[in-house]
Amino acid sequence: MALSDIPIHTLQGADASLGDYAGKTLLLVNVASKCGLTPQYEGLERLQKKYEDRGFTVVGFPCNQFLEQEPGTAEEIQQFCSATYGVTFPLMEKIEVNGEGRHPIYAELTQKADAEGNAGDITWNFEKFLVSPEGDVVARYRPQVEPEDATIVSDIEAQLTA
Repeated sequence: MALSDIPIHTLQGADASLGDYAGKTLLLVNVASKCGLTPQYEGLERLQKKYEDRGFTVVGFPCNQFLEQEPGTAEEIQQFCSATYGVTFPLMEKIEVNGEGRHPIYAELTQKADAEGNAGDITWNFEKFLVSPEGDVVARYRPQVEPEDATIVSDIEAQLTA
């Protein structure tokens, strides 16, 4: 199944899919509100603002699988992200990214290898995947790679259609 066809819900519970963003360059990120890497929301939002007019969006997937660092309800997550970091990019429902309950989107994403050639399980919060406007997973970045890292910015710019 194509990544764009896999059903998911928005943080508010509405039906959605990545197909809703067809033709856009996407940066998919598993996020958490109580992680040492949570300040990466700032860089993600700056990328969103910088490139949204050129067919780009960040899509956040809250996940509570890493030391329960995303314990909140949908409303609490939304409130935290908008009040603390001014997040305007879309957030999906809280999902699992590893294990038996892994969401089908992440079953697809985790097949992609990172720059060192490692595929498989998500290692921590804020792992990032770049998806081309055609829906192909073109790059994977480990959690410690900052959103505005030169490699990510260069890779995003190479995918932009406008």
